[in-house]
Amino acid sequence: MRIIFMGSPEFATPSLDALRRQYEICAVVTQPDRPAGRGQSMRESAVKELALAHYLPIIQPHSLRDEAAFEELVRLNAGLIVVAAYGKILPPNILELPEHGSVNVHASLLPRWRGAAPIQAAILEGDKQTGVTIMKMDAGLDTGPIISQKSIPIHKSDTGGNLEHKLSQLGAELLIETLPGYLSGEITPAPQDDSSATYAPMLRKKDGQLDPAQDADRLARQVSAFEPWPTSFFFWEDLRIVVRSARPHPSEIGTVGDVVEIEALPAITTAFGSLVLERIQPAGKREMSAADFLNGSPHFVGANIRRP
Repeated sequence: MRIIFMGSPEFATPSLDALRRQYEICAVVTQPDRPAGRGQSMRESAVKELALAHYLPIIQPHSLRDEAAFEELVRLNAGLIVVAAYGKILPPNILELPEHGSVNVHASLLPRWRGAAPIQAAILEGDKQTGVTIMKMDAGLDTGPIISQKSIPIHKSDTGGNLEHKLSQLGAELLIETLPGYLSGEITPAPQDDSSATYAPMLRKKDGQLDPAQDADRLARQVSAFEPWPTSFFFWEDLRIVVRSARPHPSEIGTVGDVVEIEALPAITTAFGSLVLERIQPAGKREMSAADFLNGSPHFVGANIRRP
């Protein structure tokens, strides 16, 4: 079976690595190199780095709607396209190109959390479990029929980063378990229940600003969900402070947005309870314990960081 693999970030690399060991990868399609970091040097995607390490052919089209890109995929004569966090919507002519269509490794238990940020959404909303779905792709956004699913619990210690790692491994395992039955016709994809669908839109950096008008439990989940990206933050004296770790506390002292001290740590009074800061990172500095920050800036207590 000749397979075209489409993916870009670290989440996709376990699936590609598992596939290349058992199937012929006739091409790896990934996002073009992009400038990144302070120096704006060109950076390759994690998938491209893996493909280069194993001498897999690489294609980096700027648009899948270009006729030249489509013709290049046609010439590969692949029997299946496998997609994992590619980052762009596939047009119908590419979805339907291979004999067995296109399948996607999605990091949620569809139809819950269709969209670009399902891992963060599951933590933010307090879901008890999440998982991965292998689905046959159609023209909609994560609306295709389900081929297989596998779930795992979400623990209080999970962050967006470590849960993504768990799901990337789980997705690769499920993909390899599922493909033989799917390709042989033994597995029939089942339609999703659209009435149960929820949507997780793409996150932006500004989405991480903490809003004390929410309750402390939700803000603590936000800190976990948005770690390590897009991160959660607030402003104090024009200083942007990233919150790397925090926990809720039932105490309410002062008004919403007030910075108080709880158990020798700085805490933000919220609409319900307080958000105790454990580890923070002021702009331009290294991550530090919130206790150390408070020792160096005792006047932080008494401030108000109400979101504008």
